Amino acid sequence: MSSGKQLTALLLLTTALTFPSAAFAQSTGAEGPPPTEDEVPDEELTDNVEAANEAVPGDIVEEEAQPDISVPGGTIVVTGRRTRDVTRASPQVVTVLDTETIARTGEGDIAGALGRVTGLSQQGNGLVYVRGLGDRYSLALLNGLPLPSPQPLSRVVPLDIFPTSVVASSLVQKTYSANFPGEFGGGVINLTTRAIPTESFLTVSGSLSGDTETTFGPGYTYFGGDWDWTGFDQGRRDISNYGALQGFFDSGARINDQGVDTSGILKDINDPNLYLLQKIGDLPTNFSAGVTAGTSFDVGSDGMLGIIATGSISNKWRNRFITKQTAVNEELELDTDFREFVTDNRVLVNGLLGFGFEIAEHKFRFTNLYIHDTLKRAALEEGTDLQDGDDALIQDTAWFERQLFNSQFVGEMEFGNLSIDFRGGYAQTKREAPFEWTFEYVRTNNENDPYGDLYLNTLDPQRGGAIVSFSDLTEDLWYGGADISYAFNDWLNATVGYAYTDTDRFSTRREFDIRASSGFPEGFGAFRPDNLLGDALIDFAFDRDAQEAGGIGPYELIIFETTQSDPAFAAALEIHAGYGKVNLRPFDRLTLDVGVRYEDAVQSVEAVEVFAEPLGSTSGTLLENSYWLPGGTLTWEATDSLQFRVSASKTIARPQFRELIFQTYFDPETNRQFNGNPRLIDSELTNYEARLEYYMGGGSRASVAGFYKDIENPIEIFTSFSDNEIVSGFANAPKAELYGAEAEFQYNYDLVDLGGWFDSQQLVAIANYTYTQSEISVGPDDIARVFPFADQPATNFFDDGVPLTGQSDHLVNLQLGLEDLDRLSQFTLLLKYASERVTSRGAGPLPDIIEEPGFTLDFVVRQGFELSGKEVELKFEARNLTGQGHEEFQTNGTNRIEINSYNVGRSFSLGASIKF
Repeated sequence: MSSGKQLTALLLLTTALTFPSAAFAQSTGAEGPPPTEDEVPDEELTDNVEAANEAVPGDIVEEEAQPDISVPGGTIVVTGRRTRDVTRASPQVVTVLDTETIARTGEGDIAGALGRVTGLSQQGNGLVYVRGLGDRYSLALLNGLPLPSPQPLSRVVPLDIFPTSVVASSLVQKTYSANFPGEFGGGVINLTTRAIPTESFLTVSGSLSGDTETTFGPGYTYFGGDWDWTGFDQGRRDISNYGALQGFFDSGARINDQGVDTSGILKDINDPNLYLLQKIGDLPTNFSAGVTAGTSFDVGSDGMLGIIATGSISNKWRNRFITKQTAVNEELELDTDFREFVTDNRVLVNGLLGFGFEIAEHKFRFTNLYIHDTLKRAALEEGTDLQDGDDALIQDTAWFERQLFNSQFVGEMEFGNLSIDFRGGYAQTKREAPFEWTFEYVRTNNENDPYGDLYLNTLDPQRGGAIVSFSDLTEDLWYGGADISYAFNDWLNATVGYAYTDTDRFSTRREFDIRASSGFPEGFGAFRPDNLLGDALIDFAFDRDAQEAGGIGPYELIIFETTQSDPAFAAALEIHAGYGKVNLRPFDRLTLDVGVRYEDAVQSVEAVEVFAEPLGSTSGTLLENSYWLPGGTLTWEATDSLQFRVSASKTIARPQFRELIFQTYFDPETNRQFNGNPRLIDSELTNYEARLEYYMGGGSRASVAGFYKDIENPIEIFTSFSDNEIVSGFANAPKAELYGAEAEFQYNYDLVDLGGWFDSQQLVAIANYTYTQSEISVGPDDIARVFPFADQPATNFFDDGVPLTGQSDHLVNLQLGLEDLDRLSQFTLLLKYASERVTSRGAGPLPDIIEEPGFTLDFVVRQGFELSGKEVELKFEARNLTGQGHEEFQTNGTNRIEINSYNVGRSFSLGASIKF
């Protein structure tokens, strides 16, 4: 070891030995009792620094950069005497990704980084699954506080909208403790935002990227507006700018009532800029740009005020050439066979403004987060209905605009052995999807049809159609809580707390089917969409004299509202919760963390009458439940390097609003429609886990664990068909169990013995594997309740013994890296594998829909250097080098059909940042 490294280690070691002890480790990293002389002999301190380091497992070097963690309860209780490493010292099973760990993955968002954690897998839409369970069984928090989701099909925010630049740490806890909300089926992910910078800085960054399926290749789009590239609409999609359409929505009239200005509405929605598909010869490269700045000031004699601000924009294009097939029977003989070319343009704008204040042992943070996420979609689909021999050409255009604003205040105060924390805030999410257009043209291939060889849209369900929809969702969340912790002595700590959340959602979806009466000339059906619904033909449709003079018709244009029965819903969820927990160390090496939480919740969904004459919808629901939710973990330090944990708990999973609301929604990621079920009820889980952890020093460790979950009334996705379109719904299965094992290994090897260039190099190997099995239990007397149908046997939806949706049997992550310990220089290979998993139950006798994620291989290089006295970082990323595609299919063992399969391609990115 070089003399410089010896001196650094000695300074860190002596700092650790002299730092005052505390019973609680604050989220900022307060220290526990120092090692005793028996643990670190004097001769080792003076004669052999390396040996002394080995005598203090837990890697003292890590203590210098204690991650910033803010969680409910405000503290992470230290369970041992010899280490402050959070993963080891926590009384629960946790994994902490600090800024360095996140940076090593090279991921630009938190979802990608979390996908490398043992037992976690990332889905294509940014949702993170814990141990193969769906996102409904995962909980996401920001600074210990909840976040609403702008995604109608997600209970939590898709984590790919959180750039890594705004996150100081990400804590994943897989065992339940009472200070967290009861909806803790698989685990909790707590993101802590950056607060007080240690020094003033300004960092400017940018990157260019592309993939082999998209960049510089052809694609589709539509004009929209001049500002679409920013993700913000310039007003063209604002319904209030269309007098007839807005007037109809405000009137309370039904679309076919007398006095409704049908012609005016048709002209309002006829804007070719919002639906006329255009081909782009060469799609541009993706780009991103961002700026982050921070500073801090001394306030008084012992106070510090910090300010941090960040803002960024990214603009990415993605092509998907999707194979879409449906089967007519369980032999999987084809019913329809389509190919769809989809071009998505996603623009993400985010900003964070945070204020942190520390004085004495108290810490306060005021965090404001804004995220604006827009997807502009253009698609062209062509295929055959094999039952009647017709070919169809379908075009779709859409604009999905999601927005999150979150403002929260967190105070963490210490008064000796007493800690008081309080948290509160407000969050709002919005999702707007105006002018979702679908045009269908049909070719009959009938030799007796004079137009049989042409694609026509006669605005008739038998041969084409034009459908437009308008969706709007707003969710408001108020939350607050307080926690009090007290250290009675060095072996007993106690915490009590209260939490309150009040969530309200209002969701509307109005869909209109534009049709022509029987006199519509077939020749008009050959017009492209902007002429088919152009002002000239609209005027002509309402002018009988002109039709008669031209010898055409008579015909007229009619609008049907397909969502008239349930166009709007109001949903609410109010939760009062209180908890108590103790951390007890009855013996030197034995720790018990046990507590119980009480939750009282009222969840409701009500159809909102938007018409002057009410329809009396019956699609509402009311769930009123109270639960006692105990949880405990026992930790035994068998030796200085080996510890054993066992835990047990009871938790719940409530239905998501979107799963309860009987309203159709199109998910652009899965290419499927979803419909809610107001007859869903809560799921109840009983959880057990045992884990063995071995720490080798120097940051190296290994662990193996087994887990088991018993789930009452799990919510599953099932599939049905409507007009040959796949529609997914939700239903409670009677019960299920999930069990498995996971293993993790991390080894850091210093290459100093090789000398020369290797003197400062370190080899890092991180591997984890998760094996999971699950099984749904369905008996002949079990009932499934699915709106609007009568109760029916559960066997109509579920097969006994099948796995839960979203669960992979095998998850593997492997990282191999070479890092420079003296300067920024990292080379990392990342291998990821997930085995097949069910995404939806099959319709009727059809087999389940299966996804095969397969193998992906990534390569990330980070290199830092100085340029004119400024710190510069270059980053190169090569993703999916194996070329793994997205495969979603049905198979009966003999035949296979593709449901939603496409090539993903290989992607490459080059980025740079400079720090001033």
